[in-house]
Amino acid sequence: MIMSKTLFIRAITRFLAGLLIVAALLFIPAGTWDYPQAWLLIGILFVPMFAGGLVMMKKNPELLKKRLNVKEEEGEQRRVILFSGLMFLAAFITAGLSFRYSLLMLPFSVSIIAAILFLAAYALYAEVLRENTYLSRTVEVQEDQKVIDTGLYGIVRHPMYMVTVVLFLAMPLVLGSVIAFVVMLFYIPIIVKRILNEEQVLEKGLPGYTEYMAKVKYRLIPFIW
Repeated sequence: MIMSKTLFIRAITRFLAGLLIVAALLFIPAGTWDYPQAWLLIGILFVPMFAGGLVMMKKNPELLKKRLNVKEEEGEQRRVILFSGLMFLAAFITAGLSFRYSLLMLPFSVSIIAAILFLAAYALYAEVLRENTYLSRTVEVQEDQKVIDTGLYGIVRHPMYMVTVVLFLAMPLVLGSVIAFVVMLFYIPIIVKRILNEEQVLEKGLPGYTEYMAKVKYRLIPFIW
């Protein structure tokens, strides 16, 4: 009970902090609360996140604990996290500024289509979490970890990253900003770097991963890479 209470406090604190930070990064540069695309993104991002957190708290609190762990031991991955954070800062701020000054803004219909794509990718993200209970935010080999090769893991080696590419590229389109979309394209080389480093760690420390790499040839996009 104490562990559950502590985990709940950690989760809700992290959730509220994320909500406040994203809101500040969008609405302060926009100079107004009347930024419909920003409200749309906050809704589709944080409502499912809150619901998913409640489900994990009840069904698999250990997985939630892993997802809250952001302390990365790998030096290479710490740099990846730093660059990712800077990219998000730049993308959200430029989106707010784009709205404020009407710079290369997309029609609201594009935001709606991107929101639908985002939610579809969110559903796939939930499926990845269901398939692989070893998933954490850090690159590591966990005790008793096994290779997962079913479902989406039978198509690409890193379905979580595949889904996050869709999620992150959809975000600036939901916000209606062409400039923010260009900024978010930097996520592609960032995630490629993370994947290559992660595979080195898993190949070295996870039994059966070398055989899995031979079986599932594509890392991120079927028939491409």
